[in-house]
Amino acid sequence: MNYTITYYSDAVEEEVLGLPAGLLARYFNLTDRMVATGANLGEPHTEAFGGGLFELRLKGSEGIARVFYCTMVGRRIVMLHSFVKKTQKTPPAERRIAETRLKEIKHAKP
Repeated sequence: MNYTITYYSDAVEEEVLGLPAGLLARYFNLTDRMVATGANLGEPHTEAFGGGLFELRLKGSEGIARVFYCTMVGRRIVMLHSFVKKTQKTPPAERRIAETRLKEIKHAKP
């Protein structure tokens, strides 16, 4: 049974689909694998941050991007936030956005 990928909001979907072409191609390649095999592709493609937050790591000729995501019951993967990296470390503000959205999703009533 395959996994499904959804987005936290339409804005997040637009953010992801607005990535530069090479990074977007990498995103589609990795998410196709996630749909078939699950959310954890292992290093260097994904990294777990704990508390249910994961990071999809994209690298291309245009640079490096990250897409934070979580997994939900029913084989659902939810993309929470994306950004293009400009520094070596992930900026804390970018991670906080994803953590806030993760809390909203986990505590939302069905």
